[in-house]
Amino acid sequence: MSTYHTNRIPAAMPNAAAATNGGTPAGTANATAATNGAPATANNGGAAATPNGAPPAEAHDGANGAAPVSSSSGRDHVVIFPFMAKGHMLPLLHLATALSARLRLRVTLVTTPGNVAFARSHLPASVSLVALPFPPFPPLPAGVESTDAVPCPSLHLTFLRATALLRRPFADFLAALPSPPLALVSDFFLGFTRRVAADAGVRRVVFNGMSAFASAICKALAVSPPPSFEPGGAAFHVPGMPEHVVVAAEEVPDGVAKRGDPDNPFTRFFVDEISDSDVRSWGVLVNSFAALDEGYVPALESFYEPGARAWLVGPLFLAAGDALEAEKEKDPEGCLPWLDEMAAQSRSAVYVSFGTQAHVTDAQLDELLHGLVRSGHPFLWAVRSDTWSPPVEVGPKGRVVRGWVPQRSVLAHTAVGGFVSHCGWNSVLESLAAGKPVLAWPMIAEQHLNARHVADIIGAGVRIAVKAGVDVVGRAEVEEKVRELMDADSKAAKSMRERAARAQQAAKSAVSRGGTSAMALQNLVEELQRTYDDALGKGAKVL
Repeated sequence: MSTYHTNRIPAAMPNAAAATNGGTPAGTANATAATNGAPATANNGGAAATPNGAPPAEAHDGANGAAPVSSSSGRDHVVIFPFMAKGHMLPLLHLATALSARLRLRVTLVTTPGNVAFARSHLPASVSLVALPFPPFPPLPAGVESTDAVPCPSLHLTFLRATALLRRPFADFLAALPSPPLALVSDFFLGFTRRVAADAGVRRVVFNGMSAFASAICKALAVSPPPSFEPGGAAFHVPGMPEHVVVAAEEVPDGVAKRGDPDNPFTRFFVDEISDSDVRSWGVLVNSFAALDEGYVPALESFYEPGARAWLVGPLFLAAGDALEAEKEKDPEGCLPWLDEMAAQSRSAVYVSFGTQAHVTDAQLDELLHGLVRSGHPFLWAVRSDTWSPPVEVGPKGRVVRGWVPQRSVLAHTAVGGFVSHCGWNSVLESLAAGKPVLAWPMIAEQHLNARHVADIIGAGVRIAVKAGVDVVGRAEVEEKVRELMDADSKAAKSMRERAARAQQAAKSAVSRGGTSAMALQNLVEELQRTYDDALGKGAKVL
């Protein structure tokens, strides 16, 4: 008998909170309370989940004329399990939408109660939700179920360890399904899901949220580290990558640079819970497209078991396309009307955002504001600090907002001429898909590699000068780089805009009918279906 306790969430929740930048969705406390093993039965106008965690079969027209897949036992059912962080969840929510709307698959998304409202607000009614209870794990505060709600950086590893305790309820969920699903798509950080899926005879496709470029570099340097990771040295070639791929020590993520330290607690968690599960997955899903990343796929695939493939299926928010009706971007700060005013005045504004994870000091925020004002260009700046106050008046050409910003709509606006970004991969894709060049200001994780990719290789941006040992980038540097990004008459700016425009066209083409990403997603599903019976035959022998 199954012992898992979940909520099967109706596909329409009238009180589901809209997503907010950097905050825990409101209004979720009662929507996903524990049901003591009994499936939720309320159906508030949406398609309720069926016993296998998928919505009732519905007729979907499918985008771009895609043919429906055949329906036989679990062949048309995909389970998706994102890591509980907004930047990790969004691409897989878009994948769920694309699989449901374009390929007419039954899709079940697995999450935890505190993330249901956010997920539901970004999914069509055809995608079912299942909520596994988030395990208590002191000293992690109760109710913290997403990384953006973790109160301090020192608890991030604690959060990762807590998510690993979802193994048992997830195993019970899979065991309760009437037939194994076609595949499990789960996040890189949820390493336990591969073994659970293997025990159930289900192939796991891993998703890590990075580009093929950054992923391959991280894996290569973890296996063959350079003699030293000391900052300030000359750039070096990355083993196994094309000859033009060189990086500097300060661009290597801390998690990779410290991989050789057996006493580092993150290293131990990575080795014990993530690394083996990652490379032994059936395949890897990459939120990117061929024009950006095709040249780095062989290097990435070389770290997986023979036969495993990397599937470039992005940008996933474009792949979801018009079917993404549930994701209506709110604009509570009036960003778009302000940009309309700039456009009416024939002004080109720079958009500034550093995402939801990176911490920026008040001193750096001061210097950034001074630099933006001194550049003379209009700017729209999404600030994530609740304590910082602008040291100078921004004037009518500047706008500082602290609430939710509809980033994709902002970047697509004709008044926006460039993007000052931390270079999280989602933001890079959104900027390129909008045809906007980037002033790359990386801070954490693989963002430095993304900055090199977009500025030095794609040529659609310029990098801020982040110097080793210097904590604050001065206003003069900010002013200079913003002008370099935004100067309409400079050769460098024209080149960046041309490269960004090419990337925009390539991104749209990739997800269109017959495009590289559209075909990769369809081929992935067809390959899984062709080999479905073989996988079931192996069952628990799949290790």
